[in-house]
Amino acid sequence: MLDASEIVQPVGLTLTLALIVTLILVVLGTPIAWWLCRTRSPLQPAVAAVVSLPLVLPPTVLGFYLLLAFGPNGPGGLLAPLWGARTLAFSFEGLVIASVLYSLPFMVQPLRTAFEALGDEPLEAAATLGAGRWTTFFRVVIPLSRTGYLTGAILTFAHTVGEFGVVLMIGGNIPGKTKLVSMAIYDFVERLEWDKAHILAGGMVVFAFVVITAVMLLDRRVGRVAG
Repeated sequence: MLDASEIVQPVGLTLTLALIVTLILVVLGTPIAWWLCRTRSPLQPAVAAVVSLPLVLPPTVLGFYLLLAFGPNGPGGLLAPLWGARTLAFSFEGLVIASVLYSLPFMVQPLRTAFEALGDEPLEAAATLGAGRWTTFFRVVIPLSRTGYLTGAILTFAHTVGEFGVVLMIGGNIPGKTKLVSMAIYDFVERLEWDKAHILAGGMVVFAFVVITAVMLLDRRVGRVAG
């Protein structure tokens, strides 16, 4: 018999995690992408490589090192007692931190591309009108980079929803705490409960299609208004 909580719970937890990670990375990814775009520091290639590492590292490798870092003998063992835990591993907080790290390039790369496409002319025009750096950034750079923000948010959200390897290593499969959609589908397949796996997998395909289509239509409408 189908237990609705087995479907609803991992879906709610996954969407909550993806939303939190996307919001964090909009804030965190903006200064990183701007620095990578504008700096002439000799450290720029090294920092860009570190940011892009999750694109090429096998998720289980990244998850393995994060598991060591989040364990009681790593930095996570020092942070976890702040909310009464012994380790960041196998906790929702640990999943949020791990998800921010492995989804970082999916937000930074589109933002960096959008910032680079701006060129210097809008910044120079704002400067000639007396606008300060912060005013220029919030009233010129961000509005003109909206496509980069939309693309980054979509990729970050979708990647967080679909990740499996890092989730398996860091979160495990604890119902109501770390059991996300990807783990629930794997769990159902292992138990040969194909109907439940179909509901989750098919539902996420439809959801992803609707979200991407809605954002693309919104971006097209914003572009028409701005044009």
